[in-house]
Amino acid sequence: MSAPHPMSYEAFVARATADPAVVGLVLKGSRAHEGMATRYSDHDLYVVLAEGAATGLAALDGFRSARLDLVVVTAAEFDRLGDWERYAIARARVLLDRLGGRITRTVAAKGRLGAAEASRVAAARLDAYANAHYRSLKNARDGSPLAARLDAADSLGFLLELLFALDRRPRPYNKYLEWELARFPLSGWDTRRLLTALGRITGAGDVDAQRELFGRVEAVARAAGHAATLDAWGDDLGLMRPAAVRRVP
Repeated sequence: MSAPHPMSYEAFVARATADPAVVGLVLKGSRAHEGMATRYSDHDLYVVLAEGAATGLAALDGFRSARLDLVVVTAAEFDRLGDWERYAIARARVLLDRLGGRITRTVAAKGRLGAAEASRVAAARLDAYANAHYRSLKNARDGSPLAARLDAADSLGFLLELLFALDRRPRPYNKYLEWELARFPLSGWDTRRLLTALGRITGAGDVDAQRELFGRVEAVARAAGHAATLDAWGDDLGLMRPAAVRRVP
């Protein structure tokens, strides 16, 4: 729902807080990331309602304006939110929690993947990353530079999901990647070197940078128990690894 709306963020929060049907308010997006808001930033809010509560605020689900974006859900629906919304919730700011800390706990839980889930996601994203990485190097070798750069760019999305899954965290949106790593570095990774490699690969599809990064990823993935996913690539690993690497570390 898009429409002009005269109510400011502060006025809406006051109205929602005064409504007994509202059991939670959660701010997400740039306004919840310290230092990320600009003059163009609106306020993105989850408005959490009690189950079965009657309130006119329910009709504002999906409301969008230059000042406010609203998602109105029940407490149970908020608990179930995930997938693309997971990072947004994990770094959100709880403004109101009338459920004895339940909403606050839900927000905290979204930021930590369970061990089985993290392992499953990591294995899948490792294979997807290896696939795109391999295609990029093949295309570069075969004289198809545009295809090589496109596959290199594709590979990095899978790579970031893999690295954050190995750290049992949801991948941040690209906008917040540097913000996230500056405050919460990935275990075992030098943030500056990682970001430099990502820049070289996205900027020019740098083959050497891709191989060097893959070599680091391979070592980390094997240490995390994902050797089988890598070994399934067989002799193709020779193309994917840095030139100096002749065998598994």
